[in-house]
Amino acid sequence: MPTWLGIDIGSANVKVAVVRSAYRKTAILRLVSGEITAGETAATVLQRVVMKAMDGEAQPADAIAVALEGSRVAIHRLLLPGAAQKQLSEVLGYELESQIPFEMSEALFDWRIQNRDAGDGQIAIVAAVARIEDVRARIDLVKQAVMQEPERVGVGALSLGALVPYVAGLGEDEAVAVVDLGAKASEVLVLEKGEAVFARTLSIGTEGLPATASRLAREIRLSFGAHRAGGGTPPVRVFLCGGGAFVSGAEGFLSGELEIPVAQLPPPALDVTALDTESTRDLPRYAKAIALALSLAGRGAGMNLRRGPLSFERGFSWVRERIPLLAGLAAVILVSFVFTAWARLYAVRNERTTLEAALGAVTKEVLGTEATTADQAQDLLAKENALTDEDPMPHADAFDVMVRLSEAIPNSMVHDIEELDVQKGHVVVHGVVGSIPDAQGIASTLSETPCMSDVKIKSTTQQIGSDRQKYVMEFDVKCPEDLKVPPKKKGAPAAGSSASAGGK
Repeated sequence: MPTWLGIDIGSANVKVAVVRSAYRKTAILRLVSGEITAGETAATVLQRVVMKAMDGEAQPADAIAVALEGSRVAIHRLLLPGAAQKQLSEVLGYELESQIPFEMSEALFDWRIQNRDAGDGQIAIVAAVARIEDVRARIDLVKQAVMQEPERVGVGALSLGALVPYVAGLGEDEAVAVVDLGAKASEVLVLEKGEAVFARTLSIGTEGLPATASRLAREIRLSFGAHRAGGGTPPVRVFLCGGGAFVSGAEGFLSGELEIPVAQLPPPALDVTALDTESTRDLPRYAKAIALALSLAGRGAGMNLRRGPLSFERGFSWVRERIPLLAGLAAVILVSFVFTAWARLYAVRNERTTLEAALGAVTKEVLGTEATTADQAQDLLAKENALTDEDPMPHADAFDVMVRLSEAIPNSMVHDIEELDVQKGHVVVHGVVGSIPDAQGIASTLSETPCMSDVKIKSTTQQIGSDRQKYVMEFDVKCPEDLKVPPKKKGAPAAGSSASAGGK
């Protein structure tokens, strides 16, 4: 259950909100503030307020968020081509350089891409730029006071955007404004469809009221006009927060001046059972501190100026505090790995048993001996091939038939072959000779040739229009070497031995 600390450092007050996140529940534990009086520094007041806020906590906060005053940050709205989105950080550096009064090498900037369509293939971007020295000074202030660096450094009124998921009315489709009224300065934030699109810091607050009320209303009205001039939608409702939200008659006066409804910021949808009645009523006063704490919930809304050379790095102490959690996660991963490895080995072992049984059955059927391994099967095959090693090539083929047939025909004989068919060791010859005895002589000569057996003249006919004779001769091509000798069975006596035994 992480504990987050939101710190709102104003010109006259320091406000701290302690927020804790649990499973499906986020609770506000404490709200503490302190006034910066003459002779005290902001660091001294901050130290006192944080100690009071964390009183009773066994461990320091898991993360801290603070904001830089809007007066120290330049906020710009830019329209860039959609093609520049992949290299936005480089392009923004060039675009902002011409709009700020200091070098970009001395600055830090962050940005957010707005969801609304800018048209013509362009994207709308809100960017915030601040000096590195100002951001570092704010980090050092917090570190000096609470001995812990802030993880996030927000930007003025834009930090209030983290309240959108928790406060009813801020996520409406129509534009709404949130005005944080401080003692010496005020901040204006305009939201459209729950997205922060405009922010401005006013150099006037509640100090000097009621004499300065008209000037404050005029500055807020001018801020809304600047938003409209930039293509924005005028707000239809204003919510007040900060210390000035509790000034008597502020809502009615500003509503009449701005001609739109003005009300206090509604309480966020968070668990506030840990707060007393007075703190519950003061929730709008701590709106910015609560928003900063909620921005630590992840990639929260708003800007974060802890970038570049000031990027936040967690130290070893943070890791040491989470050793029990890390050890638990490591144990879970180890158990999962062992179980997965065991399941895999079990499946492989079962598969091997099945394959060995199948191999044994096949080798028993084919080779007569059961083999359960590949090596045993290879040995059995080698022995079987050694016993019945046969040459698949015949000792006499069709070419040999043609050679023997030409040798059987005398040079003095006129002989024609019309067809010679050799298929599976059987030969059919269709030939033409001068007489039937000539054909019989050829058959007689072939019958004496090795590998030619069962030579027969099947038919003879006289050739039409001639006294020559056609004949059809058939024979088989079988060489003694091609005859398969069946393997001798174990225990059976040899043929010679039987004959000798029978003769005795």
